[in-house]
Amino acid sequence: MNSTRNKKNALLFISMIAGHFLFAQIDKKATKETKALYENLKAISKKHILFGHQHALEYGHGWSNEPNRSDVKSVTGSHPAVIGVDFSGFSGRSKEEIEKTTAILKKNVIATYERGGITTVSWHLINPASEDSFYWKDSTSIAAMSLIKKGGSHHEKYKEILKTIADFAHSVKAKNGTLAPMIFRPYHEFDGDWFWWGKKFTSREDFIAVWQFTVSYLKDTLGVHNFIYAFSPDVTFNSEDNYLERYPGDDFVDMLGMDDYGDFGRDGKYDISSAVKKLKIVSDLAIKKNKLAALTETGLESIPNETWWTEILLKVLKTENIELAYILVWRNDSKSPTHFYAPFPGQISVPDFIKFYNDLFTLFENDLKGIYTRKMSLK
Repeated sequence: MNSTRNKKNALLFISMIAGHFLFAQIDKKATKETKALYENLKAISKKHILFGHQHALEYGHGWSNEPNRSDVKSVTGSHPAVIGVDFSGFSGRSKEEIEKTTAILKKNVIATYERGGITTVSWHLINPASEDSFYWKDSTSIAAMSLIKKGGSHHEKYKEILKTIADFAHSVKAKNGTLAPMIFRPYHEFDGDWFWWGKKFTSREDFIAVWQFTVSYLKDTLGVHNFIYAFSPDVTFNSEDNYLERYPGDDFVDMLGMDDYGDFGRDGKYDISSAVKKLKIVSDLAIKKNKLAALTETGLESIPNETWWTEILLKVLKTENIELAYILVWRNDSKSPTHFYAPFPGQISVPDFIKFYNDLFTLFENDLKGIYTRKMSLK
């Protein structure tokens, strides 16, 4: 372990007394653990930010499916506070593949919950109509949002897919019988044109209709009460109005987010002022609406910049009093020598990442105690 972390001894202590916080969570029947997580995330965002990594427990640089391992833990001694997983394997595959994926995911979600960490879920949904990919493919893909909405030709099929998600949500029970809360982030980067649900292939009305149905069906019909719902476009917006163009309404969203790789060094291009401006829009809107906010995806592939963590990312996050619950960097592929977004032992940004880790502003899993209770402290 490379860290000599001596920070955050009781830096924050939160006691949630009835009426002390204005509850804005959309699911009034949410489990008490999910409600506590929501409020604790809101409180954390005032002074700190949680660090997250996609697929951190499932695989990393040169390895896969090893118990209690993550590249971040190998570097710092702690798992990320937020672990990203994906529901992409729940449809469009064989029954055997779905069962295998589900079993691995269930084990990791429960383990994260029992350790006191947080799970966020993206959803690279295989196109229910063309069944070719979650990406838009010009030769085979079908504009499916109009087909899966209520009254559409594939609506019943879509309901079956949502049932698999609900079944999973009901299955992630800890040893004490409580359900693991999850931040569910469907249809991300919808303002781009690379996914079949993208703006180019979907009307505003159809997108909103599908989003509203998805949330309502999961919580009101299928009884899923351990989800926090996150809304996250990519970076095409430049104003509140742009950001809210496809917003489904305050009754259908818990968290406002954005995915931003382009401003953080992709292709050697940095636009720090643009990143700050957009995050400020998201943060201000969340404060105004009493929602959560997050930088739901970011990162610099291969991390060639040795001081990216402190000189780029941390500087952006500490600017303009931006209030974000967490930041999540993308995955470390197990086989590719270059496709990684978090450091691993020996990677050139490790010394700077440890500085990032030791900064009082950032929180990792080992810093959290009681994130699912009404009385939370930071170690």
